[in-house]
Amino acid sequence: MATLAPLLSVLLFLAAIVAAFWYLRNEEVEREVESVKRDAELVQQQIRLRLIENQEQLVRIAREVMTRATDRDEFLSQSASLVRSRPEIVGISWLGSTQQVVARHVAPDLAAAMPRLAMPTTNQTGELGKPQATQVAFDDARELRLPVYSRPFRHDEHLIVFQVHVPLIDHGAFAGTLVAEYSIEALLRYFVPPDVSRRHVISLLDTNDNVLASTMASQPGRVRAKLIYDVAFAPVGHGTTLRGEGYRTSFGLIGNTLFWMVLSLSVLTVWMLLGTWRHMRRRLQIQGALVQETNFRRAMENSMLTGMRAMDQEGRITYVNPAFCAMTGFSEAELIGRLPPYPHWPHDRLEESNRLLQQELAGRSPAGGIEVRVLRRDGTQFDARMYVSPLIDARGQQTGWMTSMTNITEAKRIRDQLTASHERFTTVLEGLDAAVSVLSVQHGELLFANRSYRLWFGADAHWHAQLAGMQAANNSGGHVEDDVDGLSGLPTAELTDVSADTREVYVDSLQKWFDVRARYLQWTDGRLAQMLIATDITARRRMEELSAQQAERAQVTSRLVTMGEMASSVAHELNQPLAAIANYCSGIITRLKAGKLNDEELLGALEKTARQAHRAGQIIHRIRAFVKRSEPQRQAAHATDIVDDTLELAGIELRRRNVSLQTYVARRLPVLQVDPILIEQVLLNLIKNAAEAIDSAQMPPKRRNIELRVVPKHTPELGGVIEFSVTDTGPGLKEEVINRLYEAFFSTKTEGLGIGLSLCRSIIESHKGRIKAENLYNSETVVGCRFTVLLPVSAPLPMVLESNKSSEPS
Repeated sequence: MATLAPLLSVLLFLAAIVAAFWYLRNEEVEREVESVKRDAELVQQQIRLRLIENQEQLVRIAREVMTRATDRDEFLSQSASLVRSRPEIVGISWLGSTQQVVARHVAPDLAAAMPRLAMPTTNQTGELGKPQATQVAFDDARELRLPVYSRPFRHDEHLIVFQVHVPLIDHGAFAGTLVAEYSIEALLRYFVPPDVSRRHVISLLDTNDNVLASTMASQPGRVRAKLIYDVAFAPVGHGTTLRGEGYRTSFGLIGNTLFWMVLSLSVLTVWMLLGTWRHMRRRLQIQGALVQETNFRRAMENSMLTGMRAMDQEGRITYVNPAFCAMTGFSEAELIGRLPPYPHWPHDRLEESNRLLQQELAGRSPAGGIEVRVLRRDGTQFDARMYVSPLIDARGQQTGWMTSMTNITEAKRIRDQLTASHERFTTVLEGLDAAVSVLSVQHGELLFANRSYRLWFGADAHWHAQLAGMQAANNSGGHVEDDVDGLSGLPTAELTDVSADTREVYVDSLQKWFDVRARYLQWTDGRLAQMLIATDITARRRMEELSAQQAERAQVTSRLVTMGEMASSVAHELNQPLAAIANYCSGIITRLKAGKLNDEELLGALEKTARQAHRAGQIIHRIRAFVKRSEPQRQAAHATDIVDDTLELAGIELRRRNVSLQTYVARRLPVLQVDPILIEQVLLNLIKNAAEAIDSAQMPPKRRNIELRVVPKHTPELGGVIEFSVTDTGPGLKEEVINRLYEAFFSTKTEGLGIGLSLCRSIIESHKGRIKAENLYNSETVVGCRFTVLLPVSAPLPMVLESNKSSEPS
């Protein structure tokens, strides 16, 4: 029965394969028929589109002929161009109303091969009824006034053509036709895709099923099953058909290679089944010998140091060897017949031990064994590795599981220590951003390289030697008599005690700078080795070079800025004192000429003139001092004194422009550590700009006011500050002007230099202060502009009151 069942299965399998092949054969035929149909329709569609496209070209030429836009020479030129671009057209003729030839162009190669083709007649007798086909097509075109295709006919035995007659209509009257002759063989040659011609045969047939042209030459004696699909050859018609022919790739079951392969495999399987039956008979004969071998192996197990334990399918212990009893301390009587939980299971690991046992019984124990914890009879525990294999009886059936157990307590302790040490060592060195390598001094062998070294230099010892600045050991060159240690004459202990050597090395291939530290050490095998640590310092070197370049540029820029501020300061600072001196002198001269100046008034005017001249000299002295030092010359100054001096200089400009100035200065303001001349310059510039804005806008008298307000404030950024604000009632500033207000050489005045506010900002920022500008609004209307200057103070600001001063224009 064991032999007949597989044999019956093989026979049923063979029958199923035969049925499947029969089904697949039918499926193959249907797919091939569908492929032939698809390819035939594709070719018919491509040829049809080409004929319609050519017909449109002929209609266009016919239209030009009738509109007298094309004469006979032009017609021949256009025909030659059309024949060259369309190889399926062998000739184009212009026939008159009585079918006489007006002009004709034939493809040059065909005209040379068949001179008769260049001289058409309408009264010759052709093989396929050439006169009838041509005459019928001509008459149909004259009657229908539409393009008409003729039946195919033969020029000679090598050339079969058909014609298309395009009527020429002149003011409603028939004037002849344009005739294009198509080579049927050229149509198939140019418009059947290569992949279609490789798969199938495409042919053109006449009404009598005679082959006019085909993509495959006839092959006598070739026997293949044909799959044929015919489609009408439009727009030619006249019973002409386009035929696609396919051939089956197989001819039934007998000629199918796969079938014979399956049949051979089936026979081979039957033969193997018979061989298996014979093998089983031999197996019964040697089974007795296997029993004896088992007994021999059991004797060997009893003498082994590895503990052996056998269990049945339920987990009952059926056998233990002496080594297992010695390892656990339990006798054979205490273990045989026991079910879980076993006495050698630790009490705190019963669930884990039971899970491992179920894994063993299910046959899912790993091949490499499992680690378990074992309890001795005296209460001590040890680690063991257990390997599980199935127990097979004499009939080949599994009766249980055999477990071998080895004490690995000491080996596991040593392994864990080594693993932890290696992991710490590897984690630290592999995590370093520096390249660490160890090279054998005697042999030039790279003993260790961390991840960074391998990433930058690979595993080549040459780079270690190059970074350390020594010759790399060359072991590849010729025969070496003796391995000579260059440092063998020195004591190893003395070399390893020497401190690390530090140097900076540039590696051109990596374009990196490395800080290299090298020292000697004794390797694990006693050899003298050199350890090298190379740290990438490329970024630091580049930052140092960049800092040096920036410092050099900053020195040059600082000198240029200082020179520019000096020149602009001279222009702005000297303007007011010199203008005041000029005004005082003009006033004195005018009043002297009028005889209205007494000695006291003259003396007062001269004193003011001298004071302004002294002030101009003081300004020049301050400018020279400012050029020599990077910081302003600060001193203790009161805001009241700065405002008074500023009002004295601004009074002339305000009176000239008929602008009034009101000041609000708080009392008991703290003393400022500033350069008073520079602060006066800032306030004077702001007041002067405000007056010019009011005067330029021709504001009415009620809006010709400027307010200077000095009050203490506290800001989160600067802390305690004194706020100087200059508010005017002018037209304000545009938003784009506010954004560019402090740019150098930017000015809204036609004669302005554009450096005043830029200097003001530089002066205030040099005093660690801030300056800002803003428009004042009444609803959406701008009613003025305010400039605010904040100067920080170090002492806390007390509660203060305000005093009011008013300066009206005289």
